[in-house]
Amino acid sequence: MARRPLVAGNWKMHKTIPEAVGLAEALLPGMENLASIDRVVCPPFVALEAVSRRLRGTGIDIGAQNMHWESQGAYTGEISPPMLVDLCKYVILG
Repeated sequence: MARRPLVAGNWKMHKTIPEAVGLAEALLPGMENLASIDRVVCPPFVALEAVSRRLRGTGIDIGAQNMHWESQGAYTGEISPPMLVDLCKYVILG
């Protein structure tokens, strides 16, 4: 079985929550022509939920920019797999 191409955009530390939702909306018209590939956007963590809500049902998946390997613990500022599982399908690691 051939793999589907995947294109992801890492927004790094750009965009506030309202700006991220606006960017997600601005991407929608151009994405219609890319239905044959998997499309992923990786907004900053603070915008994951809002962007996920906005893109739900569009065929564009959400990814996180990082993830800690532990499920919980005293890791200030880290994000665990259980914290992400309901928000996104992909994670950038490395």
